[in-house]
Amino acid sequence: MHTKWKTWAHVTKLDPDKHLNEEEIAEIATSGTDALILSGTLNITKENMSELRDQVKEYGLPLVVEPAGPESAIFSGIDLLYVASVMNTPDARWIVGKHRDWAMKPGIMWDKVIPEAYIVLNPDSAVGRVTGADCGISADEVAAYVTIADNYFKFPIVYIEYSGMYGDPDIVRKASEVISNATLYYGGGIDSAAKAAEMSKFADTIVVGNAVYEKGVKTLIETVQAAQ
Repeated sequence: MHTKWKTWAHVTKLDPDKHLNEEEIAEIATSGTDALILSGTLNITKENMSELRDQVKEYGLPLVVEPAGPESAIFSGIDLLYVASVMNTPDARWIVGKHRDWAMKPGIMWDKVIPEAYIVLNPDSAVGRVTGADCGISADEVAAYVTIADNYFKFPIVYIEYSGMYGDPDIVRKASEVISNATLYYGGGIDSAAKAAEMSKFADTIVVGNAVYEKGVKTLIETVQAAQ
């Protein structure tokens, strides 16, 4: 599991603050997606994170928890914990401050932790508002953040996050051209096979989230097929 994540082409992000019934979860788990990321920005607790984990774990897909903050990090019953640092925020809490607070707690299973460099580019998204990310940056500035994350900080994952909005393929393309070691993730607004295919040309891994709730599992399956 500790290296398999590098081969994932398509992952599905499920929000503990949103509800899916058993039939929907079964369809998602058998859609062909490579893994499930349990993640959200608002109203995320250890309790609802654990509840969602319990709903999906029986299907045997790799399970990743991506906590919004230390308060929603769980380790039991999951494979990996993706921990984000937002590169393009002036607020150091979201780069290293929350992480310092978390590291002071006992019981962290560091062998499950994968650091992510986040570049947040949708100012209207919850993650953009909460972290105070500077979303109005140019493609060259995004590429510079990617280069720093990859070559200086040595993050294993660089994640371009448009969170609910379909992003600029040229920005993702430019990011892919400067990255050399890290795995490039793209997430945001992928709600069709065409968008999945377009972003899959540049990103190593695409993340589909809101489409599951807004358009249903049929659309998710179409994005899986386009990404493979």
